[in-house]
Amino acid sequence: MAFRHFARSGRVIDKRAMKQPMVTYIDAADAPLKNTGQIRLYSKDDFAGMHKACQLTAGCLDELAAIVKPGVTTQEIDDFVYAYGTERGGIPATLNYRGYTKSSCTSINHVVCHGIPNDKPLREGDIVNIDVTYIVDGWHGDSSRMYPVGEIARKAERLLEVTYESLMIGIEAAKPGNTTGDIGAAIQTFVEGNRFSVVRDFCGHGVGKLFHDTPNILHYGRPGEGIELRPGMIFTIEPMVNTGRPHVKVLSDGWTAVTRDRSLSAQYEHSIGITEDGCEIFTLSPAGLHTPGLTIG
Repeated sequence: MAFRHFARSGRVIDKRAMKQPMVTYIDAADAPLKNTGQIRLYSKDDFAGMHKACQLTAGCLDELAAIVKPGVTTQEIDDFVYAYGTERGGIPATLNYRGYTKSSCTSINHVVCHGIPNDKPLREGDIVNIDVTYIVDGWHGDSSRMYPVGEIARKAERLLEVTYESLMIGIEAAKPGNTTGDIGAAIQTFVEGNRFSVVRDFCGHGVGKLFHDTPNILHYGRPGEGIELRPGMIFTIEPMVNTGRPHVKVLSDGWTAVTRDRSLSAQYEHSIGITEDGCEIFTLSPAGLHTPGLTIG
């Protein structure tokens, strides 16, 4: 689930601090169960717990590939997400989170993120992002994928392809010694090179025992800037990519973010952990359905 970028909160941002932020790292076992601004470093046992939660989420997203079709409502999808998780020992993290009343987010066409499930049926040619997070034994497994509804236009298909590839390019940059800016720069360069735009208002985030934790993972930036990546860090990468301009607005419900120019938007998300020589992707599809309905992945 995307986190609202702190630069939009009204705080004055020191650009020098953006380049070399003052951060501290802490052993996750010693950290309080709240966001203190410190970066938690998790253990191998913690990685195993995270993997379990994330694989429940990935399994649900796999099952949805056969469910998403014209005529199905996003409320029916949400009902499935709730049942799938609770029957297997998972708790939907979004349910009653800060007043949110659904078990998933379903973002259609020009909705960037946090679309609220309802009784309106999906239509042929739609594209929909389904964002699911289950809590298992205290761990948050957070992931989302795009689903084409029936046959979609080539422009929409290309958007999905570029967005997925940008996620994987960002993940390639996620390794010890690199920075969060390296991740953002890799994503931005690829997306803009394909003549799409990267949303700035929302970002990835630390995850694990907390749903949203430090650090923020921006999907744009400059190489070498931001926070140094160290083994044990766990966070999401979840680029939101538009066919038009990057600007978004949040609707009166307080959740639904849409493109201001009503251009199409897409998003893919993985939860990952930094290892000694790279990273582990916790939310890989058990069935190999990383990009349902597309030939990539």
